[in-house]
Amino acid sequence: MSGMTFETQRAALADVVAIPVTPFAADGSVDTGAHRALLRRLLDGGISTLTPNGNTGEFYALSPEERRLVAEITVAEAGDRAAVLAGVGHDLPTAIASARHARDLGAGMVMVHQPVHPYVSAAGWVDYHRAIAEAVPGLGVVPYVRDGRLPGTRLAELAHHCPNVIGVKYAVPDAARFAAFARDAGLDRFVWVAGLAEPYAPCYFSAGATGFTSGLVNVAPAVSRAMREALRSGDHPAAMKVWERIRRFEELRAADGGANNVTVVKEALASLGLCRRDVRPPGRPLPEDERAEVAAIVAGWSV
Repeated sequence: MSGMTFETQRAALADVVAIPVTPFAADGSVDTGAHRALLRRLLDGGISTLTPNGNTGEFYALSPEERRLVAEITVAEAGDRAAVLAGVGHDLPTAIASARHARDLGAGMVMVHQPVHPYVSAAGWVDYHRAIAEAVPGLGVVPYVRDGRLPGTRLAELAHHCPNVIGVKYAVPDAARFAAFARDAGLDRFVWVAGLAEPYAPCYFSAGATGFTSGLVNVAPAVSRAMREALRSGDHPAAMKVWERIRRFEELRAADGGANNVTVVKEALASLGLCRRDVRPPGRPLPEDERAEVAAIVAGWSV
């Protein structure tokens, strides 16, 4: 495995990295039919990198069995049409088991959620990710960094031990900090994914990112692809035109500390008749007045 270069996986990260929603049925279970249909819609919309069990997929609200189901459905639908970056996390044995499950399904990469623990040391962050990466040496591993206190040198330390750590989903809302972190870690060593989606993609691309995550892509794949093409071609004004189109939608998602991040996406999908609006606690459905605004925004995108 030491000779692996992970070129295919690296290319998949330098793109729109879709975070699919997990639709629920009326009885509260995962709606597998709607899930498959939404995944096919993404694939048909030209999206070629999928992240099952991401935060837009309500990772922390799913049971272990549901997380496995979501991964299985995603890999099956992706086939040879898309790369799969499976989200893993929680306690270390659970994260390792999830990574091995993703490997056995045929996923090529795992995204490691920021450790959820009240006391996270930088050295312990390295240990956590190293244990996961070493358990699946044939998979590309992508840490999801949400803690602005983590120094880039710790990521470099991790990568020294684990050549399969190939990319970073950076989700600290600070472009200057991202630019410094990437250079301290090794700008060319990793694929840098702007982990705060389209609103941050233009400024993060200017600092070295080559991919971005997206929840909006569930609703309007063509809009996310337009952002990608503008950024790839270095057309910043065109990217900002897309930014202006999606601004209000993303502001609604980000309001109140991101309380309605998933809710707004599912509301948009419900307005299109693609799945139910239901989210699980600690999420909650949108109030009526905001439902109409979301539907109007989406109608204006001609999706």
